[in-house]
Amino acid sequence: QVQLVESGGGLVQAGGSLRLSCAASGRAFNNYLVGWFRQAPGKEREFVASIRWNTAGTYYAESLKGRFTISRDNAENTVYLQMNSLKPEDTAVYYCAARQGILVVHASGYDVWGQGTQVTVSS
Repeated sequence: QVQLVESGGGLVQAGGSLRLSCAASGRAFNNYLVGWFRQAPGKEREFVASIRWNTAGTYYAESLKGRFTISRDNAENTVYLQMNSLKPEDTAVYYCAARQGILVVHASGYDVWGQGTQVTVSS
């Protein structure tokens, strides 16, 4: 079973940047798709981006393209989410998740989740 641990959240001013990390452990990761999601208070969990571990192929929520970048480091077994030009509306708990198989963008399609990391963007 894969385990995921997020880190890197915090408080940042609007226009600033943060890099989130998702460290994976437990088994070989080659066939996995890793996604980042976020959930703001009172809202549904929202897809942010995903990366296919073995090909590094990426996919983004259309509204976040150009500001957010997902990447992975094979040696560190870690997936990153670089977030630039942050806005107050980016404030949320950010989760990484993993699944085997095809790309899906709904949270219910992922069966392994980290505990989440809080990102707060002040205006």
